[in-house]
Amino acid sequence: MIALDNDLQSVQNARELIRNAKKAQSIYAKFSQEKIDSIVKHIAREAYLHAEELAKLANEETGFGNWQDKVLKNVFASSRVYEHIKNLKTVGIINDDRVNKVMEVGVPLGIVTALVPSTNPTSTIFYKTLIALKAGNAIIFSPHPNAQQCSRRAIDIVRKAAEEAGAPAGIVDGLSLLTLEATKALMHSKDVSLILATGGEGMVRAAYSSGTPTISGGPGNGPAFIERSADIKQAVNDIITSKTFDNGVICASEQSIIVERCIYNDVHRELLSQGAYFMNDDESNKLAGILLRPNGMINPAIVGKTAISLSERAGFSVPADTRVLISLQDSVSHKNPYSREKLCPVLGLYIEEDWMKACERVVELLTNEGLGHTLVIHTQNQDVIRQFALEKPVHRILINTPAALGGIGATTNLIPALTLGCGAVGGGSTSDNVGPLNLINVRKVGYGVRSINDLRHPVVESANEPVVATAAACSSNTSIFDDHRFTSGAAIPATSQPAALYANGDDRFGACAISEAKGEITEESVERIIKEVLGRIGR
Repeated sequence: MIALDNDLQSVQNARELIRNAKKAQSIYAKFSQEKIDSIVKHIAREAYLHAEELAKLANEETGFGNWQDKVLKNVFASSRVYEHIKNLKTVGIINDDRVNKVMEVGVPLGIVTALVPSTNPTSTIFYKTLIALKAGNAIIFSPHPNAQQCSRRAIDIVRKAAEEAGAPAGIVDGLSLLTLEATKALMHSKDVSLILATGGEGMVRAAYSSGTPTISGGPGNGPAFIERSADIKQAVNDIITSKTFDNGVICASEQSIIVERCIYNDVHRELLSQGAYFMNDDESNKLAGILLRPNGMINPAIVGKTAISLSERAGFSVPADTRVLISLQDSVSHKNPYSREKLCPVLGLYIEEDWMKACERVVELLTNEGLGHTLVIHTQNQDVIRQFALEKPVHRILINTPAALGGIGATTNLIPALTLGCGAVGGGSTSDNVGPLNLINVRKVGYGVRSINDLRHPVVESANEPVVATAAACSSNTSIFDDHRFTSGAAIPATSQPAALYANGDDRFGACAISEAKGEITEESVERIIKEVLGRIGR
């Protein structure tokens, strides 16, 4: 017996998972909404019960963040997501508009391949399982290699729960042999309908280039603008709460602060009182040296670490109560890590003269990185909110809330999600917080409500109100072909006039082409008719 290499075994594992999922989904797709809902409810409950266990496993395996906040993320991804989706109609007739005579039918996509980031290795599995199965799909996970043990445990929990509730075996599963070849096999399979990608930029690009339809999140670089009317103490509290939540690994978290000069002293004082440490130039340069790899990508060694740990790695010390490291900045570039995404409690801080200059800085930061993702504004000024909402190139604008929690829908009423779309401006296929309705096709059923005669009675809008054309001007005996350009000076028999043709049945092709050809359409007669019509139009 020949032993297969690990990569070959992993590809075989991927193919088996796809075969099992395809068989399971063909059964699951016939389940009623009620049956699907009962399965989803049981999965959510079991996931919730294992929130703490998996949080500790994830923290221990990856070294990212802290387990206490990961518990909250697991609870969010199970109970909060479930509460939002539980009453959604996703399969069968999901909408029946009897007034407009349009019916909508939810149709599952089939098999979803889900890529899992190491920053949220268990909560992502809970969330994606719930939205995929709620939509009638099967789902196969490809965990991150640096978090495969905790992810495998999470997959086992949701798989077992689904089967206990009556789902067919294979409806949810994940790779047990992790290799790049196995993940490619999932992404390139003709039996996989969609890739649901959450993770690093390289992985997301690979998903889109696979040729399989893909929904993804994207890199964040969210600015937090503190406008002069803001409640400064609360604004600072929100920012630090967000940036320290799980040590900053959520992509919606703030990456920089923009402050109007007139309130900077108050903001500075409040930041210091709540645990921020302002680095001097030398300390900022030391930390900048470890935030990015030489290739310009984020250094995984700094992801999810505490402010104190980061300062130690960089070679300087900070007070024991330090929660966030801040560097004063006045430039934005791809080489400046303080103007880019930092998945750790580090912030750049920019001082601007007024909200209009702050607007410009926001756009500059987002153009540098994070287009389409998130920004947060702390203000009481509704006009400022409107101006930002109309102009800023993001799809989540959060007001007076911690961005990490507001962006995912925890402290806002946005759709609860751990995949945050960045739209076309951010290189993605959707701008949504991704939910079950992104994972179905909608079959439209439209009843006929107008006849062709109705189309000959156009509605003409006047300056004051819409007016339906009168019977004298537009009756069942009128047609566009009665335009004088087609009829004036024409030697066409009365019986062949277009109005008569419509009245006696649609014989638009025979009216002029046959007259002298004894029932035959010739090339000469067609050419003569074309010239005749063009000549009338010219007149």
